[in-house]
Amino acid sequence: MIKIGITGQAGFVGTHLYNTLGLFSDEFQRIDFRKEYFADSTKLNEFVAQCDVIVHLAAMNRHNDPQVIYDTNIDLVQKLIKSLQITNSKAHVLFSSSTQEERDNLYGKSKKEGRELMIDWAKTAGGEFTGMIIPNVFGPFGHPNYNSVIATFSHKLAHNETPTIDVDGDMKLIYVGELVNAILSEIRNGKGKSEIVVEHTSESKVSQLLLLLESYKTQYQDSGIIPAINNTFELNLFNTFRCYMDIANHFPVKFAKNTDPRGTFVEIIRLNVGGQVSFSTTVPGITRGNHYHTRKIERFAVIKGKALIQLRQIGTDKVLNFELDGNEPAYVDMPIWYTHNIKNIGDEELYTNFWINEFYDPNDPDTYFENV
Repeated sequence: MIKIGITGQAGFVGTHLYNTLGLFSDEFQRIDFRKEYFADSTKLNEFVAQCDVIVHLAAMNRHNDPQVIYDTNIDLVQKLIKSLQITNSKAHVLFSSSTQEERDNLYGKSKKEGRELMIDWAKTAGGEFTGMIIPNVFGPFGHPNYNSVIATFSHKLAHNETPTIDVDGDMKLIYVGELVNAILSEIRNGKGKSEIVVEHTSESKVSQLLLLLESYKTQYQDSGIIPAINNTFELNLFNTFRCYMDIANHFPVKFAKNTDPRGTFVEIIRLNVGGQVSFSTTVPGITRGNHYHTRKIERFAVIKGKALIQLRQIGTDKVLNFELDGNEPAYVDMPIWYTHNIKNIGDEELYTNFWINEFYDPNDPDTYFENV
């Protein structure tokens, strides 16, 4: 069992890494970190002493004064090194640096010099060190106006604001899930390397990113249409956009009912992408689900009976409750990294229609069980 701690555990990449490590509980043990530890040397020492691996993600990315960014990031590295020395740690330290290392700015300078300080520690202490040069990272739950332009654009569009482009440059991008996989690969490898360039997995002009996100807003948020997904990058971008929507107030979305003397017709979903459609019946009092997905797009449509659909973002406590009634058919879509369930809260059988964007593969189900 490898004991892993993450400085910056509560940040964008840190949250995704922490949650993903939880999927491999037979291989990794997570050592909890709190940002307050950097202000308390005793707690920082206790944290470091427990770790076989430390992933140093804690850093400041934005501030009105670039000197504050530089000073803060160097100070964090120096405090970590001091703690490594005091505890005589031989941990494998993985350091998150940036392609901005070679740019003429104090953030890039802080990352480069911080990596060099860690290299010196590893040589002196006999520890393992891996410096990872990382391109622009995007994905769900990033902070707008801080983590990435994709986070900013998605948040603004989802809240009916108008994004603007400052510089329409080319961006080399990596999805946060792909970055986490790269980090896990280096942890499993266990051998330090002073510099590893993490290759970007996609490239796009800022204006093209905005066009795609605008299309997701128009088709999906405004009209409930699942857009065309042409490649893995577009799937990741669409799933990123969905997580910036005001889910609690957007769902459930009621269907249009077309009724005549023969009965009622309801259109469930419009798709510009394939997938799998199924339905279930559920007897009163029974709950289905209590699992989450990390890549799949899924829609629950209640067409008969009464249901309670619950969602909770992994790593948080807040539960979203949606009551649906087949007399007014409606749907709720499942964001990635939200565990979800559906319960029959009525007195008759519950009929639910399910759509998911990929065929079920028992060898790669992307289904992880956790109670809401």
